Amino acid sequence: MMPQLISLVIPVYNEGPHIEASMRTVQKILLEHDIRYQIVLVDDGSRDDTWLALTRLAEQLPGIKSIKLSRNFGKEAALCAGLENADGDACIVMDCDLQHPPELIPQMIQLWREGWDVVEGVKSDRGQESGVYKFGAKVFYRTFQKLSGFNLRGASDFKLMDRKAVDAWRTMKERDTFFRGMSAWVGFKRYAMPFVVAQRTEGASKWSPVKLGRLFISAISAFSSLPLQLVTLLGGLFFLGSLVLALQTLYMKLSGHAFDGFTTVILLQLIIGSSLMLSLGIIGTYLARIYDEVKGRPRYLISTQVESLHTEST
Repeated sequence: MMPQLISLVIPVYNEGPHIEASMRTVQKILLEHDIRYQIVLVDDGSRDDTWLALTRLAEQLPGIKSIKLSRNFGKEAALCAGLENADGDACIVMDCDLQHPPELIPQMIQLWREGWDVVEGVKSDRGQESGVYKFGAKVFYRTFQKLSGFNLRGASDFKLMDRKAVDAWRTMKERDTFFRGMSAWVGFKRYAMPFVVAQRTEGASKWSPVKLGRLFISAISAFSSLPLQLVTLLGGLFFLGSLVLALQTLYMKLSGHAFDGFTTVILLQLIIGSSLMLSLGIIGTYLARIYDEVKGRPRYLISTQVESLHTEST
């Protein structure tokens, strides 16, 4: 009986200097444990020689499928491209910089063979991440849990998914994706495997504060409508406040104690105006999501792809 095939899905962006060395490290671990593998490398519109390196890997190593997207669509789209083009009985998603320790792959596969449908890597230590990023991640995950009900504290994209979990994930057709939330939403029998984020081999993080902010907004709006309900709550509070203020004004007028309230009027205008702008911004965010979904554009476009001549890898 042929061993089960494990697909490794790895998005790549501007990793030309070290991607070949990283993939040879991963392949060595797979071969040492007699794992039949397929490595799906997705070039997310890199601007350096990453695609040349991926082409060389497909020529030199067995079990490599290299996919080049037509432009930079973002890591989430690259993950979608990889999972939708992976053939394995189980898929492992990981980063190419080896901050997701490849040494844990055999343990993940063993847990899967014991009956777990999803083995997700949970960060027990965020490594050399700056204090600002650690604080931001803590705020994000707490907010996400409060709004959506899904606890993603310490979550990462480093996870193994059984074929049935991958197929269930693929039925989710939204264009603006948040992989960690989507993989949690599908459910199935899950195992949380702690790991320590390894030191980056080379290069720097591609996540800027702006990109992280966009991901935060995308994740919240994709999994919770509570911000929209807060707009209604805000309107209700101001309505009650206006009733109280109206009653006070009438009392002061009828009792002959009315006086000019220029400062109060200005403050009320500023508070109400800013609340209206905030509310319109929240509504606009959800309208933008609806607009993107209605257009029905694909998550990504593939420019070209190459595969190893020898696809069987044991």
